[in-house]
Amino acid sequence: MKLINLQENPSISYHWCGKFESPSPEWMHLTRDLTDFELFIMTEGTLYIANSLKQHVVQKGEFLLMHPGSMQYGYKQSSCSFYWLHFAIPREEYRLETACQPEDHRLVIPEKGKTPFPDRIIVLMKQLQDSDKLYHNSRLNDALTGAIFHELYSQGTFVKENAVNRQKQIYNDITDFIIYHACENIRVSEIAAYFGYNEKYLSTFFKKQAGISLKQFMLQAKMDVAKAELTDTNHTILQIAYNVGFSDAHNFTNSFKKVTGLTPSAYRNSYAKRALFHV
Repeated sequence: MKLINLQENPSISYHWCGKFESPSPEWMHLTRDLTDFELFIMTEGTLYIANSLKQHVVQKGEFLLMHPGSMQYGYKQSSCSFYWLHFAIPREEYRLETACQPEDHRLVIPEKGKTPFPDRIIVLMKQLQDSDKLYHNSRLNDALTGAIFHELYSQGTFVKENAVNRQKQIYNDITDFIIYHACENIRVSEIAAYFGYNEKYLSTFFKKQAGISLKQFMLQAKMDVAKAELTDTNHTILQIAYNVGFSDAHNFTNSFKKVTGLTPSAYRNSYAKRALFHV
């Protein structure tokens, strides 16, 4: 697998971005010369895409970062949806490698991997779309593109896949479990039983690793799902409340405001311009 190894603060230049939904199951990605970087964040289905070196299968919850200088083409039909982002980085500021160790002052991201917190990236993608349509400010767009790139790095895909620290792996497994079940009203006791730990020990261990309580992280995971729905769907506040495990809109609104500082409606209105592409 290729690794993108960049200097700490690369000069990222935004080109364009959007959300794509395939118009039919017979859709297949077009063929073209890729002249800049393209980041895919999968939201539904499976994308079958290739370059001159490799064929990729990208599924929901995964990302793909394709680098410039090769032919890009679809090789199989599918029904899918994803966010995409085109940007450029000066050639002298990155290296393409097959294996490396993380270095100080470098950002290392694999070309393909899982996103532990995809909703956080989707919200940033939505903010970038909104900014591009509203302000047309290239510096702001570049900064937001950099934020997406650093968020992807900070989610620790490379580090997670190469970690040897057992405690870190256990912590990652617990967070993955919570995020997967974010829309369910699971209890701390159920999580502890699933991983075979005492409830008190698990709560203490998690807070030491995360810096916040287990219950607070569980609430934030629910709100991350809610934020993605608020910015990426036309669902009512009540429907979103049900979708993330609340029985009524009032309690959901109070919890959402406690986490974000905004009501669900105010948050949705902050990202009002969504661009949907059918190519």
